[in-house]
This record gives sequence, C-alpha cells and structure tokens, in this order.
Amino acid sequence: MKITFFETKLEDQTILQSLLSDLEVSYSAAVLSVDSASQAAGSEIISVFVGSQVNRETIDALPNLKAILTRSTGYDHIDIEYAKQKGITVCNVAGYGSVCVAEFAFGLILAVSRRITEANRRLRQTNEFSFDHLQGFDLHGKTLGVVGTGRIGQNVIRIAQAFGMTIVAFDLHPNPELAKICQYVSLDELLKQADVITIHLPYSKETRHLINAENLKLVKPSAILVNTARGEIVETEALTAALIENRLAGVGLDVLEAESGLKKDKNLVANHPLMKLDQVVVTPHMAFYTQEAVLQIFQTTAQNLKQFMAGKPENLV
Repeated sequence: MKITFFETKLEDQTILQSLLSDLEVSYSAAVLSVDSASQAAGSEIISVFVGSQVNRETIDALPNLKAILTRSTGYDHIDIEYAKQKGITVCNVAGYGSVCVAEFAFGLILAVSRRITEANRRLRQTNEFSFDHLQGFDLHGKTLGVVGTGRIGQNVIRIAQAFGMTIVAFDLHPNPELAKICQYVSLDELLKQADVITIHLPYSKETRHLINAENLKLVKPSAILVNTARGEIVETEALTAALIENRLAGVGLDVLEAESGLKKDKNLVANHPLMKLDQVVVTPHMAFYTQEAVLQIFQTTAQNLKQFMAGKPENLV
C-alpha cells in the first residue's frame, strides 16, 4: 500500500520512521488540500493533522484512498460522512494529551489571573522593574467553571482541587464519579457563577459559538475565560466586545476561529482584534505539544496504520 503522511516536520519524520521502519512511507511538510493532494497521488492511506482540510474535493482528488489517519482526537477537519459514503476508514488518536492540555489550561489561567505575560512584556519594553497596575487575583477560594468533563476536563478538575477552588461543571452527560467533587449545573448557571471559565469540549455543529453574545452577558465582569479546545466554540466578535466593554476581565486562548487562514497569512494574525488587547494571552494551538504527548500521538497512529493493514482497524471514528 502507498502511504503518505502530511504535516510532518523533519523531527516528526525521524520518530515515525523508527516506528514504521518495516513500511515504505512518504512524508510531506505541507497540509493536505486539493492543491497539495498530488503529493499523495496513488496513496491508499494518508495521515494528517488538524491543519489539513480533508473535504469532499480533497477526498475526490485521491481516488485510491482507503484510510485517513488523523493524528488528533478531534476530526472536524475531515468530512466524515463523505468518507463513509466512499467506504474510507477514518481513525483518530483518542485521549492523547489529556494531562498536558489540562496543565496548559492552568498555565493560561495563571498567566491571565496574575497578568504574567503582560508583566513580562512591559518589563522588557520599558526596563521599569515595577508592578504598578499589574495586580492579579488568587485562585484559591474562587469558582472554576469547567465546560466539558471528558478526560481533559477531569484532569482540570483535579488540578483545581489542589488550588483550593470550588468547581462547577457543565456536560450533557454528567459523570457520576466527578459529581462527588464538583457540582453539575446548566451552562447559563456556570457562566453566572464562575470566576474562571475553561472550555474542554469537542467542536461540532452543536458546539459552534456555544459561548456567544447572548450568554456572555451572564458572565461576571471580573471573570476570565480560557479556551484550549477549538476556536469556533467561542464567538470571536462577542468575546472581543465583552473585553472592550469591560464585561470580562481577561482571556487566555490557545485556539482561534479560522486557524487555517491565520497559519497562512501573518497579516490576519497582526490585524486580529484580540491581538490588540492587553488582557488577552494567545498561544498558537500548542497545548498538546509536549515530548510525551507527541510520542503518544505517533505511537497510536503507527498502531492505527498497522491494525488497518492487518484488517483489524482500531480507534474508528
């Protein structure tokens, strides 16, 4: 079988080659799209990450395709229904990074609540060793609102316990065990109560703009919001307005809406409305990016590949 991996840096290829030494695999640093599909001409198996847009047109450009292996838990970058219509197997990497993303979420919470990045930027720019106008707030005793209590959300809750926070959570499918250490409430009630809101839901049609202009009106003006899930879950225009109008104290974002466009055009990043606000910390979708998590991603993808070739596919979407 012809196999092509997209979105692989040189160091990624080195790891994958060690895991797939018995297979002939082609590698590309490019994201997969209609324009780059020719790099996988004749491929029966492709592997992609979240930057690729495996839509109907891209799938049609690969007529021999039998399997798509995404090196991510989320798969909103793949037209799953069309792939199924074409008889194409789709596998993901379920559950990776549940620890590192939770840790990163708290890194953003601390960066915003204690104004760490703002202080560092100001010190470097002015050389003034002063904390004037940089007062933050304690997490101890505050209420954390966890939107989504899957693996990542569960780890966030456990970290929050160590900080001495009160925890409320929203999930369409409450976890009975977690209910012993946090209180499940409606999304509106969570937004009203929380001093810190952190989002850990997958992106879908149902979760698009789950946080929006209407329900942001419920949030305390002193609250902060963190998103390490998907940018499209939060309505950018509404979030920007809430910050400018002082209806929200700060934001930490590892994800933004329309990330594929931002990766291609630096001007879009420079002119993004949230980039102009001091009370916002933005990172480039890197919460998952630790040595341990990356190795887990590649190991699971290699296993998915070998199991598919053996006729026993795992981690099916």
